[in-house]
Amino acid sequence: MSPLPRARSRFGQRTLLLTTAAVPLTGWAVHAVALHRQLAATRRDPLTGLLRRDAYTARARRLLARHGDVAVVMVDADRFKAINDRLGHAAGDTVLASIAARLTSWAGPRAAVGRLGGNELAVVLQLPADLRALRLEQLVRMLHTPVTLDDGRTVDIAASVGAATPDVIGSRDLSALQRSADAALYDGKHSGRAALATAAHATVPSVNGRRAGRPGTAVWGRAA
Repeated sequence: MSPLPRARSRFGQRTLLLTTAAVPLTGWAVHAVALHRQLAATRRDPLTGLLRRDAYTARARRLLARHGDVAVVMVDADRFKAINDRLGHAAGDTVLASIAARLTSWAGPRAAVGRLGGNELAVVLQLPADLRALRLEQLVRMLHTPVTLDDGRTVDIAASVGAATPDVIGSRDLSALQRSADAALYDGKHSGRAALATAAHATVPSVNGRRAGRPGTAVWGRAA
């Protein structure tokens, strides 16, 4: 056999080997992409798109560790059961998804925004002290804007908001800040205002998630 055919034969064999070797690599690449998407899906709530509790907690703790000017904000949709009962669960899902979208837009891409369960949502974000009142008032307005359902009906909605900050509570522990923010939220429930936790909210006992007492609470942002 002449050198030329032998060279072509060797080249063809190498090409076949490279092509054959590339097939499983391509398969693994596709598998890796699918696995990444599955993992991402497990990190987010399918209805709202918000982080699930574990993913939210991990991101929130990183923000608390890295930044000094942070706030923990708890949000609870008001009269949510009545919406489900009166308009149906599909309407309730639309309302909750709308609240989550507004909360995400308000918080920005660097925040940790999670659904902790039911209609309880939480945010950890950078929030300088001089902007707290303005930003929380803005959030209240956004969360009290009516939602339009797929069938064209309009639903009046409301949400209670409580916030806690390390400089006031004296702790950077996520659980402590969430409890304090939740306590402030229940103190200001149905008030149409965002409530900022005081140091007293970290110490007053709770009963079934509601504070037994009503320590002094700063409230910002009357609903429009």
